[in-house]
Amino acid sequence: MTYVVCYLILVVVMSAVAFVVYGLDKKRAGVLGARRVPERNLHALGLLGGWPGALAARRRFRHKTRKGSFVLAFWFVVLLHVTIVAGLVYLLTGPLGG
Repeated sequence: MTYVVCYLILVVVMSAVAFVVYGLDKKRAGVLGARRVPERNLHALGLLGGWPGALAARRRFRHKTRKGSFVLAFWFVVLLHVTIVAGLVYLLTGPLGG
């Protein structure tokens, strides 16, 4: 059970971080010459558990929603994260949790 709690805390914290970073990047996108957050860093936040916050930020700020290569990479990162978590659950609990 502690694994579940730790994972949920990780997702909440990383989602909050991702939401803030996406918001900062959106703000910087409107300022000429402002230094942007590299896309690989945005994807890394998602892979580390922040993809729900990143998804919420993309919708809230309407940011990074039209660039096809980013959207494709974003959903690949979500799939990769879910696959890794499912694999870890399987390794820790065995097939079908049990």
